[in-house]
Amino acid sequence: MVDGDNILTNKEIDENNPIAGKKISRKIDSSKLDNLQHELTLTDTIQTKIEGDDPLCHDSNSDEHENKPSESCGRGVIADARKTIGTYWVKEMTNFSQKTIPVSFFLFFACIAPAITFGGIYAKVTHNWIGAVEMITATAWCGITYSLIGGQPMMINGGTGPVLAFSGVLYKMSESIGVPFLTFNAWVGFWVAFYMVIAAFVDLNRFIKYATRFTDEVFALLISVIFIIDALGNPFSPVGIYYYFAEWHPSHDKYDTDPNYSYQATALLSLLLCIGTTALAFFLRNAKFSPFCCSHTIRSAITDFGVVASIAVFTLIDVYLFGDIKTERLNVPDVFAPTFLCCTSACENYYPSDCPDVAPYGSRPWLVDLMDLNGKTWVPLMAAGPALLAFILVFLDDGITWHLINHPSHRLQHGEAYNYDTIIIAFMVAVNSMLGLPW
Repeated sequence: MVDGDNILTNKEIDENNPIAGKKISRKIDSSKLDNLQHELTLTDTIQTKIEGDDPLCHDSNSDEHENKPSESCGRGVIADARKTIGTYWVKEMTNFSQKTIPVSFFLFFACIAPAITFGGIYAKVTHNWIGAVEMITATAWCGITYSLIGGQPMMINGGTGPVLAFSGVLYKMSESIGVPFLTFNAWVGFWVAFYMVIAAFVDLNRFIKYATRFTDEVFALLISVIFIIDALGNPFSPVGIYYYFAEWHPSHDKYDTDPNYSYQATALLSLLLCIGTTALAFFLRNAKFSPFCCSHTIRSAITDFGVVASIAVFTLIDVYLFGDIKTERLNVPDVFAPTFLCCTSACENYYPSDCPDVAPYGSRPWLVDLMDLNGKTWVPLMAAGPALLAFILVFLDDGITWHLINHPSHRLQHGEAYNYDTIIIAFMVAVNSMLGLPW
């Protein structure tokens, strides 16, 4: 098509004749300009229709349409695997750089602290059937596996508040129907995995893609607020810096017999450590754009290691400069074994709460006995009901997270893999259910 703005009327236009190799001078009358444009436009339209580029006249059986397979019946799972791990796996596994080390340290601190914290809360709501060891184990193996074979490995797998609350509901349900919690939890987990597989094969994730930016931002805000509130002071549970100023807080109980212990000094130091770690992390994060240091490489390294360095600095300050003040530490397990200590071989009671005068028999077995139903053979089918609610919770949690990660503003080139990753999550839920681990 000819652009009329580039045609000069009543002026000479030089053109190269490819046949004669001579310059031809012609004049274009302005009155004939409209007719010329109309003829060229008509010619371009006819040629477009012949070549099949017109979307209105495009044949539905053309090669372009045939090369775009349907996402249902499992085709979307295969397509997702091909365009993600089938295309970028080798490149991403060998893309080691300076940022790999600080990001790895940052992810370690970002995963281990919530894992231990959530593990302690799990122990309370499930009567120690699931604890810190199970939470750390689930976070570790799921994170490593997902980073190796996941289609969108940018997502971090870990415990979440909604799933934790649902586990507490499952424990109460298991108590009411008279079935061991881990057995009931395992059957619910198997049904959740089954629903996830069905959702991937029918491409249920296509509805997640209709989520707006507002939905993504509200979800991200919710997650951020949860962590901020838990750090400062949760109004629903005694977790956070605020509760250190309360004399009745459980963290002060172990020092009741120590005359030199002051809960006010502990609370004040904890507050200063919290503010100092955050402030130093933000300061080092902006070092990349500051005039300090003589090299851009050094400033970039300081920025990359800013969070790790901030945690290390204030940890050393706490341990060596204020060693006499007892601040709360993460309750890391001493041995790698299930949290639940059995009183007897039947493993129905927890030591030492249920049998303080008896030596513990040992930890519960890792594998859950699926047939330990106390004669209630209808429980596996009944578990399909609560599993549907758990499926909606897990499906939306993962789906909105993937949608948030793949937003165009992040400029990711990796590609999306909603259906394929749904299969991976289903596999992880099934394995965790069989081992008595949190989802």
